[in-house]
Amino acid sequence: MTTGGPIAEHARKADESSPVIRFYQERDLAAVYAICVQTADGGGDARGKYRSDDLMPDLFAGPYVFGEPQLAFVLDDGNHPVGYVLGTADTAAFARAYRERWIPRLAGRYPVPPQPPVTPEDQMLALHYRPERLLWPGLLDYPAHLHIDLLPAFQGAGYGRRLLETFAAAAARAGAVGVHVCVVAGNVNAIGFYRRLGFGTLMVDEPGGVIYLGRKLLPPGTRGQPEGQPGRSGRGSPDAAEAA
Repeated sequence: MTTGGPIAEHARKADESSPVIRFYQERDLAAVYAICVQTADGGGDARGKYRSDDLMPDLFAGPYVFGEPQLAFVLDDGNHPVGYVLGTADTAAFARAYRERWIPRLAGRYPVPPQPPVTPEDQMLALHYRPERLLWPGLLDYPAHLHIDLLPAFQGAGYGRRLLETFAAAAARAGAVGVHVCVVAGNVNAIGFYRRLGFGTLMVDEPGGVIYLGRKLLPPGTRGQPEGQPGRSGRGSPDAAEAA
């Protein structure tokens, strides 16, 4: 008996053209940097905001793909990455590696800013030269952290959810018992996105500053834990690009 037909063929072609979540590869670096800067201004485009368009990616993308590529995943539309999730399962170890390996790697690229910082760029540079800012009281229960960004054309289609669950499963396999994000308080889209995925408020750094949100992670194989393996992506709840 013949099966399928026009509807089945259309569904097959649509599935084949759907973006795929896969592990980050070194050839993805330029695309990851481009996605980062295009979503780094509270979810909007930060190109031209600083003297170098590499500044934000050097802070919020480069150290992750350099130091922990096993926890870096991209959303690939068949031609190139259009989104990513990056992070670490151990924030304290990441902060040490940032100081010991990443700052020396970028030596001479960025000046040490004045204290206190004067300009918005000074504020970003201060973050680069003080990775210990990542150490906060909630790390015992939420040791992992992540950054997730999608180009605007791929937001609102459920890909952010799939990227986040992929990272959460990988971080749990790496031994993390919880994951947190640090979001600019004014980025209401990102905050809403994380809340819909089970993140709760852990700490407000300062009024109008940043908000720490966190979610516990279940051990691998626990009932209810998403598999989170890279593969064909699907649609679900709306997502939003995270602010740096």
